[in-house]
Amino acid sequence: MAKTVFFSFHYQRDVHRVQLVRQINALEGQPLLNSQTWEEVRRQGSAAIQKWIDDQMAYKKAVIVLVGKETAERPWVKYEIERAWSIKKPLLGVRIHGISSMGDVDGPGANPFEKADIDGGQVPLFDPTAIGLSGKINSQATYGNISRNLTSWSEQGATR
Repeated sequence: MAKTVFFSFHYQRDVHRVQLVRQINALEGQPLLNSQTWEEVRRQGSAAIQKWIDDQMAYKKAVIVLVGKETAERPWVKYEIERAWSIKKPLLGVRIHGISSMGDVDGPGANPFEKADIDGGQVPLFDPTAIGLSGKINSQATYGNISRNLTSWSEQGATR
């Protein structure tokens, strides 16, 4: 069972959604950097960011990409996916666009594993998005799906 995981995600767009996923307390992830701490790391350059990612990922049992609308376009998410693959960490994705962030749900984004160099590896991408009777995303039901399934999904990651 993957109890300690590294969460990969698009910070600016999805940090509120990620905080809700972390509040489920099904898994233990790396500490989330606040914007001030992130800026301190970022100002030190790419090598410092890579070191922070590598250090945080090193002792985790799996890497979970929390996929929002723009996650696949983020260069550091791509790096995290490729790093996890290269060090043979179980890797999987969970779509989080259907969780409300500040009152709004989002549209689905591209599959970030298709943009990463992982030798054609088939990485599972779980979609817990629930659609209500009105045909719109039901954020509470989506959150419930994640809450009920996150632990079992974390055990189904693909490895190189």
